[in-house]
Amino acid sequence: MKQPGMVSEYLINRLIDYGVGHVFGVPGDYVLQFFQQLENSPLQVINTCDEQGAGFAADAYARLRGLGVVCITYCVGGLKIANTTAQAYAEKSPLVVISGAPGLNERHRNPLLHHKVRDFDTQLNIFRHLTVASTDLIDVENACCEIDRVLAAAVRYKRPVYIELPRDLTGSVCSCTHNPLAPALGSDPEALREALAEAAHRLGNARRPVIIAGIEVQRFGLQKPLLQFAETTGIPFACTPLSKSTMSEDHPLFLGVYEGAVGRDQTRQIVEESDCLLMLGTFMTDVNLGIFTAKLNQAQTISVTSEGSSIAFHQYPEVFLDDFLSGLLALDLPQFTPVASQPSAAPKPFEAQDTPLTIGRLFEYLESFIGDHMVLLADPGEAMFAATDLTIRHPAAFLSPAYYTSMGFAVPGAIGAQLARPDLRPLVLVGDGAFQMTGMEVSTAARFGLSPIVVVLNNCGYGTERPMTDGGFNDIPLWRFSRLPEVIGAGKGFEVFTEQDFDQALTAAVANTTAPTIIDVHLDPSDHSPALKRLTDALGAKVRNSGR
Repeated sequence: MKQPGMVSEYLINRLIDYGVGHVFGVPGDYVLQFFQQLENSPLQVINTCDEQGAGFAADAYARLRGLGVVCITYCVGGLKIANTTAQAYAEKSPLVVISGAPGLNERHRNPLLHHKVRDFDTQLNIFRHLTVASTDLIDVENACCEIDRVLAAAVRYKRPVYIELPRDLTGSVCSCTHNPLAPALGSDPEALREALAEAAHRLGNARRPVIIAGIEVQRFGLQKPLLQFAETTGIPFACTPLSKSTMSEDHPLFLGVYEGAVGRDQTRQIVEESDCLLMLGTFMTDVNLGIFTAKLNQAQTISVTSEGSSIAFHQYPEVFLDDFLSGLLALDLPQFTPVASQPSAAPKPFEAQDTPLTIGRLFEYLESFIGDHMVLLADPGEAMFAATDLTIRHPAAFLSPAYYTSMGFAVPGAIGAQLARPDLRPLVLVGDGAFQMTGMEVSTAARFGLSPIVVVLNNCGYGTERPMTDGGFNDIPLWRFSRLPEVIGAGKGFEVFTEQDFDQALTAAVANTTAPTIIDVHLDPSDHSPALKRLTDALGAKVRNSGR
């Protein structure tokens, strides 16, 4: 039995036990006392400009560190991060949401307290739909057990959890049995043996097997055993937009990013012609499926996730990814001859010309610029889709909401990424529209001595939508992005029109290691990358067909 302690003290200590070093958020009166306790603890408080920025930063932190925390006040703060929490749930990011709430002594006779919406449990009920576990710490005696339960769920399922903390209970004493790390959810042994036997039979008879390394491989830290399996058997692997950089993309067995007809033809052909497709931890979302242009034969597919498995038309709901991958390594399988793929050659040095910079040339430059010391964050839109064609040579160094596709992630995400991995320099690719949503978080980066390089793709509006359906609704106000460092009093800004401008700006940005750099790249609104053109053609056809 653990010795009694304060609820807030226990929560802080458990976060530290899980390896958390930072808490992102915005203070408010219902959570001020807890913020004070956080500030007096070993955890560092990173208060952002806005709650949405805090949510995105904590999400990125979780993707690289294993657990992220955002702390906000009741309703006016909590409801602002409903979107970021939904993204974390959709993309399996282990995020802890801590919200202050009115004290229990304030709730007698249902008073109309500020920030209250309908009932005192309105926010709790909303977050129950956005998280894998939630709790309201009104039962002080059981509060420590509840904290253990929800934190263990975040780590086990790699999804967000919610903790509501009434402000008059932060100093209350609780006690319960200490539950360090809950055990992983194990597979049914008999079902696992049968699934592995069926997989061994199919792989043994295959001539062109292919692995798709899904995002759960990264979330559950299974890159090493998967790489061992691929190298032992010679089976080549691909990734999806959501799982890009899960495995090193300069590996000889790497095929590229598979995304149906939206992706490159060589990768699509090899994946779709496979006679045994081993999908490990893969989410088959519309974007991963190339807006449903993928042609995958279920009869030749082995699909295994943390939530269950299927082999062709046989279901194994109690066979889970980590156990199945361990079992694969123990199988006696033949050595396959890898299909011919194009090895990733060292990029050629970029020779900048005194000509207008195009999307194609910008990403050609980035192919040679991105190194092992960088983490690339790409916002949805041209930034994300064009970036899928880049080669990321360092594992887990590409972050983008490629399923939920919420704009505004990348700039605040860079804050969380650099704090989670100080050894990696954030390079942010963001459209001008997305920057206007959360871009002022560069001031948060400046305050805490962070140095993201923010490349704004300035094409005068929502460039992803224009090829599908255009109108005045795709226009946005024109900002002088390069002048923002003057507003926040830190960092450097550059305005780019030509290739030489871009070369000089990136060179200066690399040297600016103590503050943000904003590079405003002016692009022709009609200029699109090949990747975005493939996507918008598919989306446009879908929109047109849906109206018939």
